Amino acid sequence: MRLVSTLLVLAVAGDLRAQEVKRDIPYVPKGHERQVLDVHYAKDGKNLPVVFWVHGGGWQAGDKKDVQIKPKMFAEKGFVFVAPNYRLLPAVDMATIVRDVAKALRWTHDHAAEFGGDPKRVLVMGHSAGAQLAALICTDDRYLKAEKLSLDIVKGCVPVDGDTYDVPAIIATAEARWKAHGFPPAKFGHREKFGNDPAKHKDFSAVTHVAKDKHIPPFLLLYVSGHPDVSAQAVRFGNVLKEAGLPVTLFGARETTHGKINADLGLPDDPATKALFEFLDKALKK
Repeated sequence: MRLVSTLLVLAVAGDLRAQEVKRDIPYVPKGHERQVLDVHYAKDGKNLPVVFWVHGGGWQAGDKKDVQIKPKMFAEKGFVFVAPNYRLLPAVDMATIVRDVAKALRWTHDHAAEFGGDPKRVLVMGHSAGAQLAALICTDDRYLKAEKLSLDIVKGCVPVDGDTYDVPAIIATAEARWKAHGFPPAKFGHREKFGNDPAKHKDFSAVTHVAKDKHIPPFLLLYVSGHPDVSAQAVRFGNVLKEAGLPVTLFGARETTHGKINADLGLPDDPATKALFEFLDKALKK
């Protein structure tokens, strides 16, 4: 039996607004133990934009509780923060994972108002594997359509340090590197994770689904500028969005790492956080 717990925390914002969190809410009736989410919200909130945050972990690990200071930071800025879990590889396949994220987003749309959120102003974000899932949900509208939603509800998408917006490209890059250096291939690398099928690799790539007139939201691509793979993927995805005439901003964070860019998001002196809120200010005005 799942227990939905409520924890009251005092935010250290200027108004000391009370922040609450309800944990382990099922987004699928009688679903799997990982088909649950947490909602962080202000008790007195109303019609606030909603951040839907998808955790990373290589599609094999990770948890919705691994959100560092983000819930507190977003609450102070006037947002509801939703963090779902989803089922993981290898117990399920990649399509099932994406469908879980879409189902969690459907639940968020249906129930946001109960927590002071605006269901028509959702911002989809995620780190690492979560960046790929966020980007795909916001470009391949089939997953939301299956949940009787459209991309109209998504006002912005912020993938953070993803390396799989173009899955065939990262597979080719990794395998060329192994070959050049005489390394053994990964036993469960991107090729296997995404279905060991070139058609599936392409289909799980956000770049494949970018097109005009699909209501694809504005994108902010945050990435570690010193890492060649995530930098190349961000530029590749950004160029595809630009070529389609869609709004996109790229921000390469310096002197950071894959884990640190995620952990630091929300710190007042963090450059990526500044870029994030500049993006959100513009996205929410449209």
